[in-house]
Amino acid sequence: MKNSNQNAFVKIFNGPDRPLQSETWPLPETVGAGEVLVEIALATICGSDLHTLSGQRQVATPTILGHEAVGRIVKVGSMREELAPGDRVTWSIADSCGTCPACTEHKLPQKCQSLFKYGHAPNSDGTGFNGCYASHIVLRQGTHIVKLPDSLSDRVVAPANCALATVLNAVSRFPDSCQSVLIQGAGLLGLYACALLHERGVEHVFCVDIQEQRLAQIERFGGILIDGRAEHYPQSREKILAAAEYGVDAVLEVAGVAALVPEGIRLLRPGGYYGFVGMVHPNSQLALTGEQIIRKCLTLYGIHNYAPWHLEQAVQFLQSSIDKYPYESLVSAPFPLAKLEDAVKMAQTQEWCRVSVRA
Repeated sequence: MKNSNQNAFVKIFNGPDRPLQSETWPLPETVGAGEVLVEIALATICGSDLHTLSGQRQVATPTILGHEAVGRIVKVGSMREELAPGDRVTWSIADSCGTCPACTEHKLPQKCQSLFKYGHAPNSDGTGFNGCYASHIVLRQGTHIVKLPDSLSDRVVAPANCALATVLNAVSRFPDSCQSVLIQGAGLLGLYACALLHERGVEHVFCVDIQEQRLAQIERFGGILIDGRAEHYPQSREKILAAAEYGVDAVLEVAGVAALVPEGIRLLRPGGYYGFVGMVHPNSQLALTGEQIIRKCLTLYGIHNYAPWHLEQAVQFLQSSIDKYPYESLVSAPFPLAKLEDAVKMAQTQEWCRVSVRA
């Protein structure tokens, strides 16, 4: 929706048992120091948004959901001299203070003591333009903003500020010596991980899933297909054991399924690494003993979101590999934002890794 009448179109979430509400809001006449008003070109529906819409995840309401997006700058406040109206940008999912221990000492700005997350805050917080299922958003002073090259289409780059940056953060923890990795899940995060590790030169990038349409994508993104369906898995598992006789160097969980963890532990070599990314929901209790970790000398770690430098690296990675992997095929053609409910229904079918919307 264009800015011709100084109004914005927004979709309001009032709870999982209530329909999404369409509203027209007046755009802010000015923006504060460090703030940036952006007209959203394209947004995508993340799995966490589906969890919120279904009631699996709780947020304060009313709110505007959505955090994966790309847009063009309309207005720029002071202290943002590097930006100008018309710049095409994406931005970090989190706004951080930059001064607390998490931001400075611990290098975890995504865990800032005064953290604000787009698509998660109620309309009463600040301007209310807090989510991406809208024609406009107001970015705050502590939000990292990245200019985008013309070589990356909206559909390619929109999920970078959540899915790709998060996976890049996760695989950066693997040691440089990794030559065999098992990725549990071939959704968007898993396919990004395949491409990242393949480009890094990892010899064996195994990726397991049980959905036929996802399995069909693995080899296109540099992974080795492991069919997790019960009737096929024993034979597929032999691929892993043949290439990594003593176990894989690392496992990355991006499926959000706790039942996969015991098998991941079994397949890790002594001294291996296990990264947990997908189980950001209550149903994630692990069938795991301390003895299993200790006797194999394992390193387990959790990854939630990312830091600003990971978003910079994500955009650079897309730019350097855009001709090698069919990123745009992972994202649907856009639905009109006014029909966000239809887009959500499509996303729930998992036919696409991401479903997109445009105001």
